Amino acid sequence: MNSKKLFLILFLTVLTGCSAHKQASTNVPSAPPLESTAEHKSSTKAPQSAQPRTSEAPEESETIAVPAGAKPVYTETGMASWYGPPYHNRRSSNGEIYNMHAFTAAHRTLPLGSICRVTNITTSHSTLVRITDRGPFIKGRIVDLSMAAAKQIDVWKAGLAKVKLEVLTTPASLDRGGRWAVQIGGFDHVDAASDIADHLTRRYRTAQVLKFASPTGAWWIRVRVRDDDKNRAEEVARATQTPEGGVFLVRLD
Repeated sequence: MNSKKLFLILFLTVLTGCSAHKQASTNVPSAPPLESTAEHKSSTKAPQSAQPRTSEAPEESETIAVPAGAKPVYTETGMASWYGPPYHNRRSSNGEIYNMHAFTAAHRTLPLGSICRVTNITTSHSTLVRITDRGPFIKGRIVDLSMAAAKQIDVWKAGLAKVKLEVLTTPASLDRGGRWAVQIGGFDHVDAASDIADHLTRRYRTAQVLKFASPTGAWWIRVRVRDDDKNRAEEVARATQTPEGGVFLVRLD
C-alpha cells in the first residue's frame, strides 16, 4: 500500500469518527407533584360562553353556561390579579387540578362553583369564570383570575386592574351556612409562622391550627374553628393581629 492510499484511509476514519458524536440532551423538569391544600345549570336556552378575545388562545378552554338573561345576585368592585405558574397543575380548593388555561378564578368567600362575570372597568372587556379556588390573600384584592381569564380582560400584562365582579349563579347561599376558617400570612420565614401558630394553638384550644407552605415559598396558617362556624371564625379574625401578612376570613366550601 503506497503512502497516498494510507493517508486517504486515515483521513476517512477520522472524518467518520467526528460525524458520529453523541447528541446533546436537555434535562426538562417534570410538572410539580399534586399537593392537597389545607382544605379544601346548564340551561336549554342559549348559554353565554367564555371564549378568548385575543389571538393568544389558551391551550384549552371550557364553555361556561348560564341561563340567558341571568341577573347578578351579588356585585362587588375592587382590584383583580391573576395567577399561573407555579400553581399550574396543582390541586385547587375544590379538589380539581388548577389549569391556568381554563376560565376559572379564586375568591375568598364565594361558594365554590359560583359563576361570575368579571369586567375590566377601564377597557370594558369581560369574561365568565367559575370559582374553583381560594384567594387572593393580599389586602385590597377581591379576585385572582386564571391566566386565560386575565388575558381576555387585559389583566395579564398589567398584573392588576380594577374590575366589577357579578355573581350570576351560585350552588349555595351567599348569606347563610357554609364552612369557614381564618387564613393568616404569608410569612417569609417558617419560624415566624411557627410562632404565630403556636400562640394560636394555646389560645384557641378547640381550634385546629394548620401551617403550610405555598408553591411560591411563603408560609401560611389556617385556623379551623369548632364546627367551621362563621361567627366563631369572624371572632378569631377580629382578635388576631400579625406583624406581617394579613388576616383573612375564608370559606372552605
